[in-house]
Amino acid sequence: MKAVLFDLDGTLIDTAADFIRIIQNMCREEGKTVISADLIRTQVSEGARAMVKLVYPELEVTDPIFLAHRQRFLDIYGADIAVDTDLFEGMYPLLEELESHHIPWGIVTNKPRWLSEALLKALNLTTRCSVLVCPEDVTNTKPDPEPMYLAAKQININAEDCIYVGDHPRDIDAGRNANMYTILAAYGYLPIEHKDDLTAWRADCIVNNVDELHQVIRKMVIKPE
Repeated sequence: MKAVLFDLDGTLIDTAADFIRIIQNMCREEGKTVISADLIRTQVSEGARAMVKLVYPELEVTDPIFLAHRQRFLDIYGADIAVDTDLFEGMYPLLEELESHHIPWGIVTNKPRWLSEALLKALNLTTRCSVLVCPEDVTNTKPDPEPMYLAAKQININAEDCIYVGDHPRDIDAGRNANMYTILAAYGYLPIEHKDDLTAWRADCIVNNVDELHQVIRKMVIKPE
């Protein structure tokens, strides 16, 4: 294996705390029951619409009022994107070891580009990240393999020589569809409906924390047998 690609939220970067802060504040402002952090965490990978739906379950997602709340959520998040957000514990040394061996790492995400770029800038990762593929860059997003092939092309490495790490079934499906080696990040924001049977995701490997991920990557990429 010659490169490592990551999903963003819940895999590379622990963004949940900022989502929890904003959604719980929205609940308080509306006089609604404050939603638990654990429930919010399960919806992080589903995007802004799912986040806001937690606060306003009675509204249709096409309702102009709902859309206004969604935009307000995005504006608040975009303005303070990394208050409590950071790389998952153990991820800094993993990236540093990849870089010291000149092994490219990158990101394939369904997060909009303006938010993804702002997040990387806030964490000083912009120049370190070899490739960033966002929904705007492709016709078909994950689980379609198109973004995976694009990322591999941009770093001039065959898709089958890349590892893809993700915390959602669509991540694993996208990686498998591109013939990448897939790693399920079980430490991430696993969707409620899929978290009880992780083997059903058909990932090549399951890791429970970043230390385990580091060991797998070290064996497969940094010091291949």
